[in-house]
Amino acid sequence: MIKRISMLLVFVFGLLISFTPASAQDSKTVTLLHMSDYHSHAVPFYSEGQNNTGGLARAIAYLRLFAQNPNALVFSGGDTVNLGTPAWSDKYRCVEWSMFNDIIDAMAYGNHEGDYGADTFGQCRAQITYPILSANTVDASGQPLFANNGKNYAVFETNGVKIGVFGVAGSDFERLIRPALRPYAGAVFADRIAAARTVVQALREQEQVNAVVLIGHSLREDDIALAQAVPGIDIIFGSHSHRKEELFVIPSTNTHMISSFQYLTYISKLDLTFTDGKLNRVDGGLVRMGNDLPEDPQIAQMVAQMQRDLEADPQFAPLFQSIGQAASELSTDSQFVQDAALGNFVMDIFRASAGSHIAVSTASSFREPLAPGLIQEEDLRTSLPYKNKVLIYDLAGAQIQELLNYSVSRTGSDFFSQVAGVRFNVVNNQATNIQILKDPANSAAGYAPLDPAATYAVATTDFQGKIAAGYKEIFAKATAERDPGIADVRDNIRAFIQANSPIQAAVDGRITVGAATAPAAPQAPATAPAALPNTGGVPFAPLVAAFGLWLVLAGLLVRRRA
Repeated sequence: MIKRISMLLVFVFGLLISFTPASAQDSKTVTLLHMSDYHSHAVPFYSEGQNNTGGLARAIAYLRLFAQNPNALVFSGGDTVNLGTPAWSDKYRCVEWSMFNDIIDAMAYGNHEGDYGADTFGQCRAQITYPILSANTVDASGQPLFANNGKNYAVFETNGVKIGVFGVAGSDFERLIRPALRPYAGAVFADRIAAARTVVQALREQEQVNAVVLIGHSLREDDIALAQAVPGIDIIFGSHSHRKEELFVIPSTNTHMISSFQYLTYISKLDLTFTDGKLNRVDGGLVRMGNDLPEDPQIAQMVAQMQRDLEADPQFAPLFQSIGQAASELSTDSQFVQDAALGNFVMDIFRASAGSHIAVSTASSFREPLAPGLIQEEDLRTSLPYKNKVLIYDLAGAQIQELLNYSVSRTGSDFFSQVAGVRFNVVNNQATNIQILKDPANSAAGYAPLDPAATYAVATTDFQGKIAAGYKEIFAKATAERDPGIADVRDNIRAFIQANSPIQAAVDGRITVGAATAPAAPQAPATAPAALPNTGGVPFAPLVAAFGLWLVLAGLLVRRRA
């Protein structure tokens, strides 16, 4: 009997060992940080209702804390400069790149990196010690142009684990970057999915990494499609789409994704926990670079002086002249899912200037809110960074239905359209109850239901009418196209602000989202993938097993004594 009890005790001990929590095994944590779409916003600015947000000095002070940690890695998703706005970029170009030499471990190549041409890009690249990554940016023969030790990816070993890192150029780079602005003569952007598949295979099989991380630079929908097409990517740091998105798991994958918005308003911070070399937990979120965080005093002083020099420069001084005032914030908060205050303000002027029934413009046209108070020319150009020419198309009512349905299909992205002269509800991912302005010359005349057979004048940007995939095909069906002579719609916006300050605008429900289609952040699959973390705490199963076996042992002992 004693022998049987001893065997049972050995069994119980073995069972308990098999259920030992991960924390009691070989557990290691690596911290990853990611910034993206900085676009030369060195000076703190107004964002999300708060002044003095972001800024180079604050971001560097925060990131430097982790750069000194041997178990942390810092990445940039690209788009560090921006031709035309803010003026800082035009005057100072890539002056910040070298400031990150002891901070950033790798940077993705963004579509704006070459805004000032290949020669300037080459000069900027020569100043940095960290690699630029873009696996599918290749020469005519297909060889990678951003080679890091002969490879189109990077591997970092920290805290005993290996992290494989790569970047990809988005599907729109061929359209966005004309040949003269590409990093090297003859550069092309190859298939991103094929390139990613090759890189992930090399990282997993040859490099034997413990985790694979994509740091940019693609549209959100490109990133999601890539994760679903290429298994083995653990982390995607979103970029390019300027989305603010907390950590989530991409549906039908084991890939975690997070997006840090824009302009150093936020920095993504993730903790990756590995047990016996396997990634089993991802935690973290967005860290707001608010005015409660300290700045690096030397960087802050330098930025302030450079900004004073910029404003005193005769070439740029006119950009810092007042053009009016805002009575309240003209927000961009809801512009990816419904109408937004800034979008409504701009599109009403857009439509009235064109003399059309309706006007549409992708949300990508609107980058920052207009803050309450003084409005400078620089503020206008920062909120509306693109020189959009206006075109007018004559479309049948049925084509307007198609146009609005396509916009609704792009809900959550910067291809969702802001509108004027039209009101509608979104139900089951369709535009319904569409009402069109009766008289383009008299907005007081009100609205009438869309007539599928009638013809309406639709104003839009030359980008949306001629270039934007999904939209340009619809505008190509127009029976007529006209140029109203508005080469830059910002001229009309400026004139309105000057004549009508203080300005104000609000969400007025011109795009009302029905309950059935209320947008929501992507959720993890109902069945949690194997790579998702456990919830910690004391495992329940071993306690039940141990208790049951204790009862068996107790019964045997009682019988023995009897």
